[in-house]
Amino acid sequence: MNPAWLFRMSKRARRPPSAARVKLVFGVIIAALVIIAIEQMGWWPDWATAERMPRKF
Repeated sequence: MNPAWLFRMSKRARRPPSAARVKLVFGVIIAALVIIAIEQMGWWPDWATAERMPRKF
């Protein structure tokens, strides 16, 4: 394991993130899951779907 990761983990253990930061992260994750669920159910509008561009070599 990279020593930088060990230092980062020790910093997180000593100073955990605030409640607001945790709520923000969970909010973003929930928003992404809602968007994925809407798209899977077929309720996502066509205008919001990106079209794939063909690759030109």
